[in-house]
Amino acid sequence: MPASSTDSATWSTHKSAAASSVGVGLGFVLSDVDDVVCIDLDHCINTLTGRLAPWAAAILRDAGTTYVEVSPSGDGLHIWGRADVRQGRRIRRPDGTAVEIYGTGRYIAMTGRRHGSCPSILADLSAVVSKLTA
Repeated sequence: MPASSTDSATWSTHKSAAASSVGVGLGFVLSDVDDVVCIDLDHCINTLTGRLAPWAAAILRDAGTTYVEVSPSGDGLHIWGRADVRQGRRIRRPDGTAVEIYGTGRYIAMTGRRHGSCPSILADLSAVVSKLTA
């Protein structure tokens, strides 16, 4: 049965998913059962130099010490943390890039490619979410 981001009966544990040969990788379902959120920064890494766009570096500074990984595209970041986000938001930037904030009803593909020396903890991102959505 295909997994659905809104049907918990189709979800599995990390252990079970990691052992499976079905599908193309692992991901995490954001649900209203907890307060885990993902801030998705599109096209913020220069793939030739590895440098972050200044706007993305500012968001990372605001996020503080939390888990961050390179997105499947290779040129974006997923900032993981905790906050009360019940409605997803897409914030279009003037340069055409976007910041997306999700907390429920979404499947986020995971790469396991940590950005820099980020920790494996989830920080409180409430202030960052408030600032981005103000």
